[in-house]
Amino acid sequence: MAKASFATHEVLNQSPPFVDVDLFALDTALREAVAANGGAAAAKELAQFGRHWGSAAMAERGRLANENTPKLRTFDSRGNRRDQVEFHPAYHELMAHSAHAGLHNSTWGADGRPAGAPAEVLRAAKFYMAAGVETGHLCPITMTRASVAALAVQPDILKKTMPVIGTRAYDPAFAPWSSKRGMTLGMGMTEKQGGTDVRSNMTRAERDGGAYRITGHKWFMSAPMCDAFLVLAQADQGLSCFFMPRFRTDGSVNAIQFQRLKDKLGNRSNASSEVEFVGAYGELVGEEGKGIRTIIQMVQLTRQDCAIASVGLMRSGLAHALHHTRYRSVFQKHLSDQPLMRAVLSDMALHVEASIALVMRLCRAFDHAPVSADEAAYMRLLTPAIKYWTCKSAPGFLYEAMECLGGNGYVEEGILARHYRESPVNAIWEGSGNVMCLDVLRALSREAEAAAEILKSLAQETKGLPGAGEAVNQIGQAFRRGDAEGIARLAVEKLALLAATAALNAISPRHAELFANTRLAGNHGGMYGAVELAPDDIGRLLDRALPA
Repeated sequence: MAKASFATHEVLNQSPPFVDVDLFALDTALREAVAANGGAAAAKELAQFGRHWGSAAMAERGRLANENTPKLRTFDSRGNRRDQVEFHPAYHELMAHSAHAGLHNSTWGADGRPAGAPAEVLRAAKFYMAAGVETGHLCPITMTRASVAALAVQPDILKKTMPVIGTRAYDPAFAPWSSKRGMTLGMGMTEKQGGTDVRSNMTRAERDGGAYRITGHKWFMSAPMCDAFLVLAQADQGLSCFFMPRFRTDGSVNAIQFQRLKDKLGNRSNASSEVEFVGAYGELVGEEGKGIRTIIQMVQLTRQDCAIASVGLMRSGLAHALHHTRYRSVFQKHLSDQPLMRAVLSDMALHVEASIALVMRLCRAFDHAPVSADEAAYMRLLTPAIKYWTCKSAPGFLYEAMECLGGNGYVEEGILARHYRESPVNAIWEGSGNVMCLDVLRALSREAEAAAEILKSLAQETKGLPGAGEAVNQIGQAFRRGDAEGIARLAVEKLALLAATAALNAISPRHAELFANTRLAGNHGGMYGAVELAPDDIGRLLDRALPA
């Protein structure tokens, strides 16, 4: 393609767009983490996915879906309530491609039971790559996948919905779910007065024959265009979970009235709403009074996806930073050859290597949890710790990636500004940082012996690495203290770092040693690049992060 020419200058010393690439082939850390956790046989399938999602066409869909945000159509031209959300065609195309790849259902069998290893690992690899292209549309994808875990406690509802959830079709039509080629599900828990404290919910559910009439509100209900929702409401026996479809069984529109769409910092392609239920039709899921126990099965999976998406965003930021610095020349050298920039980029690459190793190890635990008590315990204890560390790491990491591009990273024409705005949501949704730390403490109190065994295993898997022994002792001492809540953030972060070191050690011992030395041994500064790595290690990290 000919270079652009202006009356006063030519456009040069700029990097070309980072598109039409194979997101799987270029990601050595991902390939090795997938293989180490049971997914080696799917390399061809993942490469095909990586080429498709790395295309210029998919990047353009991501841009268009975020620049043309959803619109709420509350009424039709005659004044009838409509309560529909309209999207740009690019959004629907992204949803269709994700559904075709099974991102919403591939971890489940046709009967709604877990598909078995390595379904979680393979789906996570795809989800991670998709997140680096466009993250917003993955919200309903995530919730649809996770809803199956909650519906499992209500076999009659699962039996009738699973044939529609289980297709790899996306159907955006506003119609009863039972008449569609595919369906999506959302979730509504939080209310104005409670937020995280869902036990203070005031929405009421009154029995009406074999179903319920639900009246109240939700302050945040994401993906309001879904075909059905799992919502919490107070029934006679206490807080309960309900399946609330957009249409009643007689085909009429359910009384779900959207008040407005949230004007969010990021996550712009996805709609989030405030909603009123005016005697809306709902079916009980599980037992009355056991709503939190029911819906937490769904929340565990959405937290997993928050961690995967955060690492996918960081990986994309790193790839774009490396790509740019290899083309951009400053002071007679490519930026990627400048010592300070190499220190920054290699330190970022090390962070991503450890992060992807950790989330894939977690996904292996999800794969094996149904048949392994040890893996189930790892999943319960480490999911909140991993979500805490990965999600809270992402905004600062992406800011650093933006800075590698200078002004080009800060403008909306590039993807990094969008990634940066997108990144905080994963730490806020599905339980903020403090909630994650409290959940780790809760898991420790309920399963003290299992937690002790996990810490013992992590100690063995990191034996001899710098700072690992000290970290194990610090974590154990912190969690045994009577005032553990006050220092929980430090202990949970240290737990995540130890688990990341262990996961990376199973894949790349040399990089695990570097990670332990710079993170566990206390030699890491507050900013990326504030470490000293050997030139050979820097070179290897950069070559692995994005092969030239």
